[in-house]
Amino acid sequence: FNFPCFTTHPRSVYNFFDMSDEELLLYTTAFEKAIQEEVVSFSPDIIHVQHIWILSSLACKYDLPVVITAHGTDILGHEKSNRFHKYTMDAVEKCKQIISISEDNKKLVLKNFPNVKDKLVLMRNGYDERVFYQKEYDRKEVLDSLNIQGNYKNIVCFAGKLTHIKGVDLILEAAKIYENKDTLTLIAGNGELFEELNQLKDRLHLKNVYFLGNQDQDILRKIYNISDVSLVPSRYEAFGLVAIEALACSTPVIATNVGGLEGIIGKEVGVITPTNNSLKLAENINKILKKELHFNRNAIAIYAYKNYSQSLLIDQLIKIYQKTK
Repeated sequence: FNFPCFTTHPRSVYNFFDMSDEELLLYTTAFEKAIQEEVVSFSPDIIHVQHIWILSSLACKYDLPVVITAHGTDILGHEKSNRFHKYTMDAVEKCKQIISISEDNKKLVLKNFPNVKDKLVLMRNGYDERVFYQKEYDRKEVLDSLNIQGNYKNIVCFAGKLTHIKGVDLILEAAKIYENKDTLTLIAGNGELFEELNQLKDRLHLKNVYFLGNQDQDILRKIYNISDVSLVPSRYEAFGLVAIEALACSTPVIATNVGGLEGIIGKEVGVITPTNNSLKLAENINKILKKELHFNRNAIAIYAYKNYSQSLLIDQLIKIYQKTK
């Protein structure tokens, strides 16, 4: 069903800001009931909620410490509509700890909620190393499984929502420059701009760009591993987990100079490129495909594991919980 999101989701194009008062009441009533049932049956010591938003406020109704992770889209939602301020302000006032996922995200939280400074702790996101890891796959077999025929020397990939904020249109404009018979571009994901982006692809006469729709994580792991470069050309990105997942699969990443991405992508693992600049994006893609820029793929995977694997970050989260109690 079309569950509400901040922008859009690969499986839903419905957002919070289009909800009627009746729909909002149904939403809050359903989740309040669900949370209450879990509190009664599970008897948790702590409630950890994702996003400073409606569910965070609902979770604070119980005599239990609440930890909230701010992801960025929630803060942008707070800025966009004061209709939800009663939830966000209630949540930040009553919770015990707020986790920000990047320095940029931390600044955004403090800009909107300056009184939470003592509650705020920085903890970067982590990826699941049981799902995303370096492995050698047969390129032809993977492409055959995606119903793509042909022998390509180079593969460029993207994974994420097809929304304006993710900059997929910039990939298509760049592909007009770097595309040739030996270079394939794979775009995994869905969203509100699926049709519009396909139309742009046709207008640009791109032959080797494939929109794959939603793919499960096992397929994404294979796509990353067979790709020469992964793109994260976002116009805004609080953290950029897809960049980490690609790095975990040993794939160099080209990301834009926004939000948390600059703190992730150093010159040893990828390239930072200007936002909203498809020409520069294409130039950097060509540098990697033509081997003008060289990366040690083993070192990329090691970097991801040592800095962002969930198993290494879990101890930090446990300490936050202990402090909260």
